[in-house]
Amino acid sequence: MAFNYITAAEAASLIKHGYNIGLSGFTPAGTAKAVTAELAKIAEAEHAKGNPFQVGVFTGASTGDSCDGVLSRAKAIRYRAPYTTNADFRKAVNSGQIAYNDIHLSQMAQEVRYGFMGKVNVAIIEACELTPDGKIYLTAAGGIAPTICRLADQIIIELNSAHSKKAMGLHDVYEPLDPPCRREIPIYKPNDRIGKPYIQVDPKKIVGVVETNWPDEARSFAASEPLTDKIGQNVADFLAADMKRGIIPPTFLPLQSGVGNIANAVLGALGRDKTIPPFEMYTEVIQNSVIDLIREGRIKFGSACSLTVTNDCLQDIYDNMEFFKDKLVLRPSEISNSPEIIRRLGVISINTAIEADLYGNVNSTHIGGTKMMNGIGGSGDFTRNAYISIFTCPSVAKDGKISSIVPMVSHLDHNEHSVNVIITEQGVADLRGKSPKERAKLIIENCVHPDYKGILSDYLKLTDGKSQTPHAIQASLGMHAELSESGDMRNVNWEKYK
Repeated sequence: MAFNYITAAEAASLIKHGYNIGLSGFTPAGTAKAVTAELAKIAEAEHAKGNPFQVGVFTGASTGDSCDGVLSRAKAIRYRAPYTTNADFRKAVNSGQIAYNDIHLSQMAQEVRYGFMGKVNVAIIEACELTPDGKIYLTAAGGIAPTICRLADQIIIELNSAHSKKAMGLHDVYEPLDPPCRREIPIYKPNDRIGKPYIQVDPKKIVGVVETNWPDEARSFAASEPLTDKIGQNVADFLAADMKRGIIPPTFLPLQSGVGNIANAVLGALGRDKTIPPFEMYTEVIQNSVIDLIREGRIKFGSACSLTVTNDCLQDIYDNMEFFKDKLVLRPSEISNSPEIIRRLGVISINTAIEADLYGNVNSTHIGGTKMMNGIGGSGDFTRNAYISIFTCPSVAKDGKISSIVPMVSHLDHNEHSVNVIITEQGVADLRGKSPKERAKLIIENCVHPDYKGILSDYLKLTDGKSQTPHAIQASLGMHAELSESGDMRNVNWEKYK
């Protein structure tokens, strides 16, 4: 079939007010860019005329500025799910301008299939190749592309020459059946492939192909520093000790690691620890640090949803695909984050907390309990189902004015039943097999910054000390209240709560 090659502006004109659009990609990797940038211009023009123009946006995870950023600034988003990292989008969400639905990434594709979010009118898919019979070869991420391609009334392809056609072998496209027909997902090792390297669609659904040359809007992360290095080393030492005492098999287990400089520090420390054998990743995102460790032979295989790497690193992967082709696979997000597979493989999860409380509950999404940061992402998918679930964070923030360990989290994402270990630069609190009161003691002793050890110990004295989970309810958010009033949690005065 001969496709209709059109401009990004012409493609954007096919999208009408009230539509729901589905996007390829997962993080800025593999995300549509050209059409959404033009869509923002349409929204601005319609708003200038006094006309409404907003769309719903379904994604795999975050996108780049050419999507979340420009659409937020143009006030073109009515509803969006799931995870995001864009500052302008965050500002719009926290000012009530966008209806944002923060859900587990493993659930996004299936909730769209179940009809929970409404119809998918248009799918915008970034591809490195498209065949006349409707085979779409994705670029640097899987995301929810298979589902939105199947459900969408119309498909727009961004054929992006910034991505090499060598990406054609990276993907393993598999979509599970819906209940009551669903069967087990037959992945038993991180390197198992169970699908096809492309998405097959009816070519008649492809209403336009936009040729682009637009590199991924990759994010770089801060270089390692003593604090993050210390957290990373604490994680590596903990896992090495667990392996030595037989908790972790001597062959080790697959790892999941979140995004950011702490995650990079953790992987760096694990790579340096030669008591830990070469290991595999079953994770959401692969960062530069994973690629480095694959090159060094410290990581044997990486299964993920996206290559969330710098553009130089991505080009290096494409240039050396003969080396990487049997060491990497990219999956749709409901497979990369599947609770079934995570539990079967025994994945060790390592994620970052905004704050944790004395009993092991974790807030990973909301600042002060009300302001959305980025979203839960896949941390819940992995934490609840992990062989060992670990959360890391610095013990303090904002020059010590904020303690990352508080009496009660201001927003709950991961409860005490799912969190096994908390690690800061101060040390490790292994919460497995511990009662709530034992947990509180361990966390204060091992993870809390010295400036806050006395403060948190004094908080416990306000409780009856006898309850299963001792709390002084009126004082439980006292440190947050003090931060709001004086700007420094260290100024909290427990006397007023007695």
